[in-house]
Amino acid sequence: MTKVLSDIEIAQAATMQHINSIAKKLSIDEEELELYGKYKAKLPLHLIDEEKIKQNHLILVTAMTPTPAGEGKTTTSIGLTEGLNKIGKQATVVLREPSLGPVFGIKGGAAGGGYSQVLPMEDINLHFTGDFSAIEKANNLLSALIDNNLQNKVGNLGIDPRTIAWKRVMDMNDRALRDITIGLGGTANGIPRQDGFNITPASEVMAILCMSENFEDLKTRLGNIYVGLTFDKKPVFARDLKAENAMAILLKDAVKPNLVQTIEGNPAIIHGGPFANIAQGTNTIFATKMGLSLSKFVVTEAGFGADLGAEKFLDIKCVSGGLKPEAVVVVATIRALRHHGGSPKEDYNTPSLERVQKGFANLEKHIENIQKFGLNPVVAINSFFSDSDEEIKFIQEKCAAINVQAIVAKGWADGGNGMTDLAKAVVTEIESGKNNFKPLYDWKSSITSKIETIAKEIYGADGVDYSKQALSDLNKMDQLGLNELPICMAKTQKSFSDNDFLLARPTGFRITVREFEFAAGAGFVIPILGNMMRMPGLPAIPASENMFIDNDGKISGLS
Repeated sequence: MTKVLSDIEIAQAATMQHINSIAKKLSIDEEELELYGKYKAKLPLHLIDEEKIKQNHLILVTAMTPTPAGEGKTTTSIGLTEGLNKIGKQATVVLREPSLGPVFGIKGGAAGGGYSQVLPMEDINLHFTGDFSAIEKANNLLSALIDNNLQNKVGNLGIDPRTIAWKRVMDMNDRALRDITIGLGGTANGIPRQDGFNITPASEVMAILCMSENFEDLKTRLGNIYVGLTFDKKPVFARDLKAENAMAILLKDAVKPNLVQTIEGNPAIIHGGPFANIAQGTNTIFATKMGLSLSKFVVTEAGFGADLGAEKFLDIKCVSGGLKPEAVVVVATIRALRHHGGSPKEDYNTPSLERVQKGFANLEKHIENIQKFGLNPVVAINSFFSDSDEEIKFIQEKCAAINVQAIVAKGWADGGNGMTDLAKAVVTEIESGKNNFKPLYDWKSSITSKIETIAKEIYGADGVDYSKQALSDLNKMDQLGLNELPICMAKTQKSFSDNDFLLARPTGFRITVREFEFAAGAGFVIPILGNMMRMPGLPAIPASENMFIDNDGKISGLS
């Protein structure tokens, strides 16, 4: 019996090309590269060319509402890129960087899977080129400057410690750091106050890196970070602490996108990594524009289901960055359809046409949502061994009835060879000329109007309720002049609603905005639906327990 290789075994068996060779495929002179060993390099921002961007094609990969394990957007994105190159289309995949929290927690890495991976897999999933570390240091420098200002009389801004909204960050799941008290141990150790840690992908510095257009814009956005209020109720921003230049210095290399390769030797650009349930869930504008400057086709992905990552990609990132996607792929799996059809976890791999029929309502709603943006999606049925022919046939027939192609995607098992049908379908959709992207709402609309549009149009809610705290926050944002910022909804990824347990396509529900946060630097307002976790905890048996490294530095157990 043939052994089924793990993702890391497949990655370690691959023969990588020197990064100079990958750069040549994008017509980049090797003198332009900032090398991080033989297989990784940073790309200078001057390679971004706005005129070339207009001539090339942007493809977004999103998904139906996922199961906890995810439905394979990254694997599909990489596989689609391999497939496009197989059919003679010059394509580059542009992805987010993985966070160490999920890597050592429950979900694992984010470098794809099977024969649709980006390499070097171990490096990408671990410290990579140090971008997350730089973001963490810039974030925590601001925290140190805040507490230093509280401590000293010279230059003291009179910040009320009770109002400080800025938290420290680290890139690890550590529930014990969610709420802490700092400054204990005497007057030499600072002013005692309540504080806490977020995970690095939840930092506004991460969001700012991903939304910036150039280095000067990065500094301006860093300076616009809201810190808190003075005792006489005046707002304090990072620029008031003269923090923006020092923070930008720490990010001087992190702003440059990272060039690596797919398992089949095609270019991959990886940069930034905000989560999609609490942030915008897409890679940097720098990286997407870099890809579009260097390649005819760019495949990128947005986190979690299309109600989160894709909506934010389209309404926030594309509008801010002047990007115009021409095709969208919605990843579906039979197991996720069974899940939304009522299947318990232990039966995810058990064929059930009845459950798939019930669960299809979830996929159908995501298709309808994408069409509201002027884009007709292609459905990629990410193939699993347990899929039955009758379940696949049902999905394809239901999609065809609403003029959507549903293609079986076998990128995990077969790499690019298993993705050529999907690649052809995507190219056909682009060449049809029928897709004409338009955002769902006007940024100039009121905050409540924008939230209601997302709630009703994307989630299918009947309306929106606001807590007393949320109403108070609305008034505060009005006073700060933030009304014309886009909306970055923070809600569960498990349902269209704000209730984890309402599966498929729920109806007859309302959503509740519990409170607001706002990222004045990144440039969006964040309505909080339910109790959103910005510092996850580890599971009872974390993935780290199954990892091993030998005397030669070879790693196993990483996925």
